[in-house]
Amino acid sequence: MGHTSLENIVDLQKNTANIRNICIVAHVDHGKTTLADSLIASNGIISNRLAGKLRYMDSREDEQLRGITMKSSSISLHFSTDNQEYLINMIDSPGHVDFSSEVSTAVRLCDGAVVVVDVVEGVCPQTQAVLRQAWLENIRPVLVINKIDRLIIELKLTPLEAYIHLQKILEQVNAVTGSLFTSKVLEERAEMEVMEKPSSDSKSNEQFYDWSTGLEETDDSHLYFAPEQGNVVFGSAIDGWGFRIEQFVQMYSQKVGISAEVLLKTLWGDYYLNTKAKKIMKGAQSKGKKPLFVQLVLENIWSLYEAVVVRRDKEKIDKIVNSLGLTILPRDSRHTDPKVHLNAICTQWLPISHAVLSMVCNKLPSPLDIAAERVEKLMCVRSRRFDSLPVQTQALKQAFLECKSDETAPVIVFICKMFAVDSKALPQNKLRPLSQEEIAQRREQARKRHAAKLANQMQKLEQNPPEKTLEISSANTSTRDIQVANQMEQTDLNTCRQDSQQKEHFIAFARVYSGTIRKGQKLFVIGPKYDPSEALAKLPESCSPGDDLSIPHLAHCTVEDLYLLMGKELENVQDVPVGNVLGEMPQLVRGMKLLNQADPCAEVLVQETGEHVLVTAGEVHLQRCLDDLRERFAKVEISSSEPIVPFRETIIRPPKVDMVNEDIGTQQKVAVIHQKREDQNKYPDGVIVDSDGLVTLNTPNKLSTLSVRAMPLPEAVTQLLEENSDLIRTIEQFNLSVKEGREALEINLTTLEAIQKFKQKLEENFVGRKWRNAVNQISSFGPRRCGPNILLNRLESYHRPSMWQCLDKASKDLGTYKDFDNSIISGFQLATLSGPVCEEPLMGVCFVLEKWDIGKVQQLVQTHNLSSTEEQTTKAEELQHQVTSKENSLSELEPILESPAAQGSQVQDSRTPAESMADGKCNSEGALTDCYGPFSGQLIATMKEACRFAFQARPQRLMAAMYTCEIMATAEVLGRVYAVLSKRAGRVLQEEMKEGTEMFIIKAILPVAESFGFADEIRKRTSGLASPQLVFSHWEVIPSDPYWVPTTEEEYLHFGEKADTVNQAHKYMNTVRKRKGLYVEEKIVEHAEKQRTLSKNK
Repeated sequence: MGHTSLENIVDLQKNTANIRNICIVAHVDHGKTTLADSLIASNGIISNRLAGKLRYMDSREDEQLRGITMKSSSISLHFSTDNQEYLINMIDSPGHVDFSSEVSTAVRLCDGAVVVVDVVEGVCPQTQAVLRQAWLENIRPVLVINKIDRLIIELKLTPLEAYIHLQKILEQVNAVTGSLFTSKVLEERAEMEVMEKPSSDSKSNEQFYDWSTGLEETDDSHLYFAPEQGNVVFGSAIDGWGFRIEQFVQMYSQKVGISAEVLLKTLWGDYYLNTKAKKIMKGAQSKGKKPLFVQLVLENIWSLYEAVVVRRDKEKIDKIVNSLGLTILPRDSRHTDPKVHLNAICTQWLPISHAVLSMVCNKLPSPLDIAAERVEKLMCVRSRRFDSLPVQTQALKQAFLECKSDETAPVIVFICKMFAVDSKALPQNKLRPLSQEEIAQRREQARKRHAAKLANQMQKLEQNPPEKTLEISSANTSTRDIQVANQMEQTDLNTCRQDSQQKEHFIAFARVYSGTIRKGQKLFVIGPKYDPSEALAKLPESCSPGDDLSIPHLAHCTVEDLYLLMGKELENVQDVPVGNVLGEMPQLVRGMKLLNQADPCAEVLVQETGEHVLVTAGEVHLQRCLDDLRERFAKVEISSSEPIVPFRETIIRPPKVDMVNEDIGTQQKVAVIHQKREDQNKYPDGVIVDSDGLVTLNTPNKLSTLSVRAMPLPEAVTQLLEENSDLIRTIEQFNLSVKEGREALEINLTTLEAIQKFKQKLEENFVGRKWRNAVNQISSFGPRRCGPNILLNRLESYHRPSMWQCLDKASKDLGTYKDFDNSIISGFQLATLSGPVCEEPLMGVCFVLEKWDIGKVQQLVQTHNLSSTEEQTTKAEELQHQVTSKENSLSELEPILESPAAQGSQVQDSRTPAESMADGKCNSEGALTDCYGPFSGQLIATMKEACRFAFQARPQRLMAAMYTCEIMATAEVLGRVYAVLSKRAGRVLQEEMKEGTEMFIIKAILPVAESFGFADEIRKRTSGLASPQLVFSHWEVIPSDPYWVPTTEEEYLHFGEKADTVNQAHKYMNTVRKRKGLYVEEKIVEHAEKQRTLSKNK
């Protein structure tokens, strides 16, 4: 297919039924970009010879250098099949785990996905991730099994062995899809059972649950990848060939004399051809026969590779070419590289572009077939359900489903991300090649100007005839003047162009879901935190995008330019109808932070020290962001620190073994008791710590006393809190609205059910006497009111409102908040936000408030209120005496009545002292404010310090973030891989050989702090034969004590008197403390000696 013009693509955009929006997704290095090159070459944009080498969709320099895709990029392709013309908007997405957010944005805009799998490596972690992403977004996938040439060249499998291997790859992919389908069906059935109330008559003690219920009734045949269904392509993108079995069915149905329908069902499977009976029989494996797929398909491909690549048999090649009716250029057949000759044959015989694009057009849906469930997901944010949206907002669902582009349809555009474009890449700033007509017009204009100038010169010469020598000089001067004028004109143009090119522009990567977007159109911009319920109440009935509205997360913009995305190029268009992918440049985005706009997964923070912190998804992502800052956005040299790795602080139960894994004996216990006495002496005056770790502390003004204990949470509870942070945030928001007397937050039924399950799981995991009734005693979660730490209220005299009042709204009035309750919670939040080890957040810690005495505070408040009441009474009596003693006119009494004393005597505070004191607005606050500051602030600081001392009274540990590391390597380099892992404190969990290959899959865990440079080192040590994939897994407690010193003889013998061996936790702690400017206890120089020369004095 030749090159397609822009006008043709614009016309194709209007036929929504023939539009296909697809994205190519896969694991890293499985061949996505090479496949994209082959598809682009089919439109004549690049040459077939450059497909796989040019990497057309990788427009960034670092993408080309690293050989991996880092940004999603889009292109529009034209394809014709069955007398129908299709427009295919294709998005190439990254496969590296650091850029998973790019895959999410790509999938959100598409209706289908092309999943690419390397036939040798099979299903990898990122393959599972993209299949799950496609499933969650309700888009239909098709499969491309790529790099089949590796089975022939590298693994040297026979066609039958390759067929068995292909079956296993298909089973692996379908197993992932099957697990997703099973989980969905079981979830839906569980929801139905929750909705259906059990009958009161059924009181059987024997209860059982059939897990297969619901799976048998649901049809899942259309979900799986099967070659006979036409949703699988076998191929090699680097060699340019690929096929669906329909292509071979059309080839062989007439030759074999079997109907196409029968051959389509039997070409893939356990069937063989009985040549005598000319029938297709079942049971090829049991009878030792070659399956049809091997006999009719794979053997032909294997023979082609053997003739062209392995043996280079010219006669056989000519025979194959003639039998297929192909025309091969002499330059291809004579090329020294046999792959060039092979590519020339395959791209004509079985072009992969035709196989993939025909599969996309026949098997993937158009924008008209969007699912209702997917529309609801697009319209809802986070845990909000579609049913809870206002009626006016729900009505827009019909516009999504109808997918109309006429004037009556509302314009709905979904923007998934912003991407940065250099001004030079904008169409209006490019030097456009002139057409033949424009060249002829300019030539004619230049000829006329030149003729006019010559006529003026001749006229001047006739009036003042000069000498001949001057005539020649005059002619030279005129020519030079023209040249100078042209140079000045060109300089002015360049200056204007440079001024316009100094800016970095941002384009919105978007899709039109309804209506038609046009240049100059004014639209509302709805942010991700927009609440339609709140906004519709404030919006006037007849409002337009041009009106000045002050509604949170709602703005308006004017569409400046619309672009058709063509990979590296942008093409200007006037309008874009429904169902298409586009680039849009509104005025609204120009004032935002550049990097945050360009990369939605990057986050920029400013620390208290003034340092700017860049938060990224991984090492490769971090390097790309720094390069962007230096070269594109900031355009200055940046001084970057070592990567900041987060840690967590926690406490554990007292260990039963020492550092050499021996039971703690008498000697060790004596040493520990001695160490505890030394630690007790370190506590400041006024801090009382008993043997059980209960810390008692007074406020600075001695008016209140707090007693706090710290305990480690069960590991299952910590994990549960971390997984349900969104639910905890919802609970806290509901309780806050009730406490402040505002309208209670509306929580939908699904969220309430999730909260109920969360509470039940907490109760199940809090096992033991010390955790009795712990769930109902929870006062707060922290830090930031949604973290993995809890505060328990065990005060007998304080019946606080329940944390779970959203589940039982009738019980929200039971219990009242004590005075200064917010101060206790705030102190707990501060304590969990930065721990005492190295000011990192706490994790898995439970603080128990066992004593809180504020009796002296209440007495002081009552005394103060009584004295203030007496003072007001005295002033009122004096004022009354002044008024009654005056016998003058009313004008003389007005100054007395309008005085502050008179007004103050007439106002009485109707609130109780406790209510006034709680919000800090009564006069009693003055009684509680002394040289130490307001009492609420003293209580916050005291609670924070009590929590920190309680934390220090327990064995302290650091928690490190851990990566799951999956490494594919050959047997020769396994030892080097293990050496690199052990050097970086990694642990191997599993090692298995990939069936049918020589590759080993090693699964290990590695601390994030040790991961920087890990991928480069392992590639260097193994000469590129091993490639790791790192994904964040969990937080893990570092077993060594950061403050540990040797105490027993065994520890002295093993670690030395000075504990010279590296204490990993101590090293991490000092690194973080140095970075934060905290005190570090270490010696700079030890045993220093004066340097002396050994030579004699002369």
